Amino acid sequence: MTQHYDVLIIGAGLSGIGAACHLARECPTKKVGILERRNAIGGTWDLFRYPGIRSDTDMFCFGFEFRPWQQLKVMGDGPVIRQYIADTAREYGVDKKIEFGLKMTHAEWSSSEQRWTVRTLHEASGETRVFHTRVLLGATGYYNYDQGYLPSFPGEDRFKGQRIHPQHWPEELDYRGKKVVVIGSGATAVTLVPSMAIGGAGHVTMLQRSPSYIFSIPNWDKLSEVLKKVLPARWVFGLARKRNILIQRALYLASMRWPQAMRKFLINGVKKQLGDGYDMSHFTPRYMPWEERLCAVPDADLFAEIRKGRVDVVTDHIETFTETGIQLKSGKHLDADIIVTATGLQVQLFGGAEVSVDGHVAPPSSVMTYKAVLLQNVPNMAFIVGYTNAPWTLKADIACKYVCRLLNHMDRKGYAVVTPRAPDDMVEADQTILGSLSSGYVRRAADQLPRQGGDLPWRVLHHYGRDKRMLLDGPIEDEFLEFSPAQVSAGADPLKAAA
Repeated sequence: MTQHYDVLIIGAGLSGIGAACHLARECPTKKVGILERRNAIGGTWDLFRYPGIRSDTDMFCFGFEFRPWQQLKVMGDGPVIRQYIADTAREYGVDKKIEFGLKMTHAEWSSSEQRWTVRTLHEASGETRVFHTRVLLGATGYYNYDQGYLPSFPGEDRFKGQRIHPQHWPEELDYRGKKVVVIGSGATAVTLVPSMAIGGAGHVTMLQRSPSYIFSIPNWDKLSEVLKKVLPARWVFGLARKRNILIQRALYLASMRWPQAMRKFLINGVKKQLGDGYDMSHFTPRYMPWEERLCAVPDADLFAEIRKGRVDVVTDHIETFTETGIQLKSGKHLDADIIVTATGLQVQLFGGAEVSVDGHVAPPSSVMTYKAVLLQNVPNMAFIVGYTNAPWTLKADIACKYVCRLLNHMDRKGYAVVTPRAPDDMVEADQTILGSLSSGYVRRAADQLPRQGGDLPWRVLHHYGRDKRMLLDGPIEDEFLEFSPAQVSAGADPLKAAA
């Protein structure tokens, strides 16, 4: 039988579980369902299992506002985050709303029926299952779970050792005593490299084409530890969250306003860790801070392993893979038993499903976003995307709260459908919803991502304070949202007509 929902959430990761919990709290009468392709809660945190997998921001901000992180360890590792998401789902009862193993293949909006028809594939059995929902909420993130980005390397088939992408880490990989080369310099690489060195690898080399900004943060909150002795835990961790939001925002704004000063500050921080004799060209990026994401390392673990000689960093270009490693264009050869290609993500929206409105396909790149939550000309659909310049969940939380505000407003007014409509003279900006980042995965996905408009509410702010005011305090109705009442035919049940 086809199942009917008021709200159907696609994805049971951090965003999807967060959305379901917000709906349980603020829209308790709604019938909510969650479809998850994998067979467990967690999304990204269930997929990635490479050594050292952890958050790249502090957990006080990365955790849900409605269920604060209450540990003194600042950066959570993968298993802990996975458990945190599962515990949150269980606490709010949304774990019972999940159907696992279902991949959404197509979502079709019908204006005559005022509902979405969602077709899914149960991958284990090959069976097609169909769902109807009044509102569709995409919480699948923005990258491809099937494969990461993997460029073609000359001679890669010659290599006789193991070649691994972090997105598909072999469970039983034994790298103890082995020579490892990790290709990449982003968040995954700076996590993997020290973790494998500490885990017993013979030697680990981080091979990068160009450096990233890397800074160290303490992995234990000593201030909160002291405050816990005199204040209730709820106050202490609430203060830690507010403090860290302010600090992170200040660092970002300082990078935008005084890029040269912040560049010097970040590079000097690395120099203090490695000493005057170290070749700082390996940690001196060609771009300014926050043109790409900054990489945080807990307790300077990467720099500690470099000082111990168990890790080195090489900045060069690959000439070719060889039977025993990698030949560089400089003439140097890196011997390797294992090569890890930490080369990034492959962007993909809606889990690769096709979305159409009344028979017309609506490619994501053909629309702008309204308040970075709704999609232009797409009825009754929300799309949760977190921040790229701050913890993901800060934005996901307030976006989900906005969706709840919108649904409650529609119920009060008797509306069944909401559709964002941009004015004809709205100028599209050059940027996508991911903003001004010039990271490789953003550049590669420029023709796949929704666009920004030149003015609000079509411009994406990437500013927690302003977003919070716009989404949580601003009026729901404006000139850009088109609302429609339920269409009820003679003798029909009005509740079923809006379902």
